[in-house]
Amino acid sequence: MAEYKKQWYVLRAISGKENKVEEYINSALTTSTIFREYVSQVLIPREKIVTLKNGKRVEKERNLLPGYVLVECYLCDESFPLLRNIPHVMGFLSGGKTTAKPEPVSQEEVNKLVGLASESETRAASEITFIAGESIKVVDGPFNGFKGTVQEVIQDKHKLKVVVTIFDRQTPLELGYNQVEKE
Repeated sequence: MAEYKKQWYVLRAISGKENKVEEYINSALTTSTIFREYVSQVLIPREKIVTLKNGKRVEKERNLLPGYVLVECYLCDESFPLLRNIPHVMGFLSGGKTTAKPEPVSQEEVNKLVGLASESETRAASEITFIAGESIKVVDGPFNGFKGTVQEVIQDKHKLKVVVTIFDRQTPLELGYNQVEKE
């Protein structure tokens, strides 16, 4: 088996079927020697999204590039139809011409995409920021529905010291980021 210079290419997939394409290629890499010879890996850049749902923190993953799958392969007359004829694949991303040979994506661009995806994980955790003096509404816990003001932000613990008015009295509380929302 000869060793080929493999480059990154972009496959256009039916939106929402990127994971199926990834599964198919990974399966083919374990079972097919021809596939293993020309294709080394498949990548779908994903990012983590953190949202609040019913006062609870929910993490989801979503594709950074919906409808596209990155494949590291040696593109030749034998490998082109192997990749092109994968179920849910519409073709390669090319320079605008349908008959043009697909242009490879540089390793730097792939690294940027992977960096963006891993950066979004850290960004998601710190995406919710509060400032002292800001108005908030409690969305979870025994004080659900009360409105208050942020007194202090404890960044490392993702907690807030908040003052809410209960029966015309100022009551200090310590709440987590996931228990409040900005008003």
